[in-house]
Amino acid sequence: MSTVIQSFNAIYQRDATRLILGSMPGQASLDANQYYAHPRNAFWPIIEALYAKQHTLDYTARCQLLRDHQIALWDVLQACIRPGSLDTSIDKHSIVTNDFATLLHHCPHIHTIHFNGSKAEQLFVKHVSPTLATTHPHINLQRLPSTSPAHAAMGFEKKLMVWREALIHTP
Repeated sequence: MSTVIQSFNAIYQRDATRLILGSMPGQASLDANQYYAHPRNAFWPIIEALYAKQHTLDYTARCQLLRDHQIALWDVLQACIRPGSLDTSIDKHSIVTNDFATLLHHCPHIHTIHFNGSKAEQLFVKHVSPTLATTHPHINLQRLPSTSPAHAAMGFEKKLMVWREALIHTP
């Protein structure tokens, strides 16, 4: 029997204008109690390439870097059963989503939700969008290429270019 896994609290400040959503932390992240802890995940290297003066920040500094740039970070799922780390292994009957109404109440300036990969987008559209469509119709949704090492079809430089376009060149 598989155990229920839990996501982390959101990283945000009230002035956040963007929200980046993953699906559910992988095993390396759960073990480290940190978002995107797998050493081959490109998330933090991308964020550091876009915003940091140095590229070997500790986790606390990385989280502050997001806050400093008005970016919130969370996952679509609050809990689920998932053997291993692959999104394809999520038991669809065990899905519990995070409380987006409360987060958006605390961060009223969020105008764009960026999905870190297609699974986060799919889960959000299926389980969250129907309840937020009437209360937050102004929020733009944008899927970005997954930073997961499982998404190796696209190299780091291409991922960085797409993420840069979305986070830096778009208001």
